[in-house]
Amino acid sequence: MDLGLEDKRVLITGATRGIGLATARVFAEERARVAITYHTSDAAAMRVVEELGGDDRACALRCDLADPASIREAVGAVESRWGGVDVVVANAQTWVWVNPEDMPAYQDFPMDYWLARFRENVEGHMWTVRQALGGMRERGWGRIVLLSSVTATHGNPGSELYSAAKASLHGFARALMWTRDGVLANVVAPGGTLTESLEAVAPELLEQAARETPSGRLSTAEEVARVIVFLCSEANGNINGEVVHTAGGR
Repeated sequence: MDLGLEDKRVLITGATRGIGLATARVFAEERARVAITYHTSDAAAMRVVEELGGDDRACALRCDLADPASIREAVGAVESRWGGVDVVVANAQTWVWVNPEDMPAYQDFPMDYWLARFRENVEGHMWTVRQALGGMRERGWGRIVLLSSVTATHGNPGSELYSAAKASLHGFARALMWTRDGVLANVVAPGGTLTESLEAVAPELLEQAARETPSGRLSTAEEVARVIVFLCSEANGNINGEVVHTAGGR
């Protein structure tokens, strides 16, 4: 299937590892031009750029999702470099989970911590989309995918802050779906996914998670990435405002 992504200009937030990196790789396979954002490691970002085809096909931009000015500069840099942004994948996230055994309970979090984590997981994505949306509408084509989590709908003990933030993105996508002008916006909601960080978890916990998944196994990062890339492609003609779970039935 031709996904029609050759030379499309793609911006993926938080793409130096995990699902973001897997998504960048699949876009590169489809001959898209890929811009990734990162927060800390220049070296990791440069390695990804080389893997994706070097400076001719990819670029990396340091970006702080808690800072609207930083987001504006990052999106502006892609527009200056390639003339616009056709696709936004809002992938970057700050995982917030409270283990009652060694961290304060949800109600005991300091308010400044609560607000900072919530804003990174919600407002940063909204600002990123806002900066790119006008150009998409002017050109009459655009695709947006927001990365959520099954915790937004199913919940998880200790994930009050994270679940609330991810559920906010569902509402955001349902409003964006009315953008029209050739722009489609969707949510992808993974469950436990075999990324570098999850694979560091104790094997018995991963085995338990697999047993609790209807399909009997966890998804790989590449499997999630291929769903994201399809939704961001010409092959997606009219899927809009949907929440697509990639969690083996959870």
